[in-house]
Amino acid sequence: MYIYAPSSAVIDKAAFRRGVARLRALGHEVEVDPDALARHTRFAGDDATRLAALHRAAASGADLALIARGGYGLTRILHGIRYAEVAQAVARGTRFVGMSDFTALQSALLAQTGAVSWAGPALTADFGVAGEPDEIMLACFDDLLQGQGEGAGWRLPRERSAAAATAAQANDAELLVEDAVLWGGNLAVLASLVGTPYFPQVQGGILFLEDVNEHPYRIERLLTQLLYAGVLARQKAVLLGQFTGYKLAPHDKGYRLQSVVDWLRSRIDAPVLTGLPFGHVPTKVLLPVGAKVTLSVQGRDALLYWGHV
Repeated sequence: MYIYAPSSAVIDKAAFRRGVARLRALGHEVEVDPDALARHTRFAGDDATRLAALHRAAASGADLALIARGGYGLTRILHGIRYAEVAQAVARGTRFVGMSDFTALQSALLAQTGAVSWAGPALTADFGVAGEPDEIMLACFDDLLQGQGEGAGWRLPRERSAAAATAAQANDAELLVEDAVLWGGNLAVLASLVGTPYFPQVQGGILFLEDVNEHPYRIERLLTQLLYAGVLARQKAVLLGQFTGYKLAPHDKGYRLQSVVDWLRSRIDAPVLTGLPFGHVPTKVLLPVGAKVTLSVQGRDALLYWGHV
């Protein structure tokens, strides 16, 4: 396993050390990039340093390349990434895993080469926690390393709104979407790539989204960008993960995240499912970005499965 830092600087070095120690205690061989703890202003080294770290991860031959943390920085260096080398590393068996700012690399890699990467944990936030890491995250991570992860399921939450109560959106409906490309990640990062060569042109896909520290009106504004760009109309389903870290205000007058979900459902024909266990939360599944998957919903039980990727 190769640990590298392509985005923000690692501030919590104790969490970094805990994460590395925990992975080794779990039996993994861990190689740490020489610049993993570098710092240049808010970044884990300047742009050239972080590019070099990413390319070392691709050349490492590791079974898995894990980011130290997210934050911001990958969009700055997308033009300098040697995508063919990263795609070759994927073909040789390296799984690139991460989330948040990592969405930029995942999207660009998919757009440029079609190679599959994995939306999943980061070292400091997930393995470096002071307590015990989340058991579901650990199990999904272990399944990936063992080549056994073939799907992820969750229970759709009950929603209390007029829109959710309609026959078309009711949670007791059945749904089957087959052979669709799974893609997405952090909503803000993804929206920032619209109109660039690093935005995947996925037709008939399943788009999953999450974010942190974004008020519901900002989430709606970002979704509006994808809507007006024609992205949402091209999808067979939209899966909403966890949107955390925001605070409502008296000015909202009842406007909340469910309001955004209801609005989105009124604007697109594709089903919008909520509660996907993925985002800036301890309990997260691992998802193959760029792989063809099947989505099945029976009542409130939702299942994504992809077989062996």
